[in-house]
Amino acid sequence: MTLQRLLIFLALLTIFSCTTSKPHFQADDDPTPEGKKWVKIEAMSDEFEGKELDNKKWKNTEPQRWVGRPPAIFKKDAVRLEDGELKITNYLLEETETVKGNTFTHSGGMLRSKELHVYGYYECKMKASKTFMSSTFWLINYPSGEGCERRVTELDIQECVGRVVTEEKWASTFDTHIHSNTHHRYGRKDLEDCPPRNSNGQNVSIGGFVHDDYHVYGVWWKNEKEALFYLDGVFQYKITFPSDFNLPMFLNMVTETYNWNPVPEDGGLLGSEEERTTSYQWVRSWELTDR
Repeated sequence: MTLQRLLIFLALLTIFSCTTSKPHFQADDDPTPEGKKWVKIEAMSDEFEGKELDNKKWKNTEPQRWVGRPPAIFKKDAVRLEDGELKITNYLLEETETVKGNTFTHSGGMLRSKELHVYGYYECKMKASKTFMSSTFWLINYPSGEGCERRVTELDIQECVGRVVTEEKWASTFDTHIHSNTHHRYGRKDLEDCPPRNSNGQNVSIGGFVHDDYHVYGVWWKNEKEALFYLDGVFQYKITFPSDFNLPMFLNMVTETYNWNPVPEDGGLLGSEEERTTSYQWVRSWELTDR
């Protein structure tokens, strides 16, 4: 083989090896049904290459619907692409802001897909920040319709914080575990004869702190009754929905504050930019089709 042919072969091999044709499953944990294949949902997938966010796919903040949870407000400049990653960097505001009667002192970020989708596999490769604020990957819909049909479903794939401040025992593992939850609620609180509001969750250790390294967090939203959760391509647990999860949802990557993990006395954001940043190497969404 000539040197020129060898170089062409190696280039083609590199391109082929980088081609992603299915979700990140370990061989023994691949749940793909017989006769089916995974097809990427391009509108809800991104390798985060280049210098500018793809505004055809993503909304960077959406203040008309959600400005953030006090004391952290979502800011567009908290979100950027750098070194082939999506980075959301938390920071202290130079001046306190008041929006709709709420006081904000910190900045987080929110990226939401413009497209909605229903059943499929949703995954990202993420490293959490080292702060008391959250690092998350999840799905949700906007309430629409009337009566009992005006409802919200939320599917949290990974919800963690980089530093646990609270002394509540139930929250003690939020910096070392994958925490997944499902929530079902209504657009109005005065509905009585509808299926009950409910939540259901599971969690498991990732073997270290969430900010130590990157991990692949994924869920197979299999149907309206169940979802299967994966960590680094290995199946971890299943959550059965108490109410039907059959509404298309948006994909979200968010850093925010929680009232159960309050701002520490030092403000919580004194670390380096890297320590204050949640990094996503990629996000991929898939649907099953016939071979």
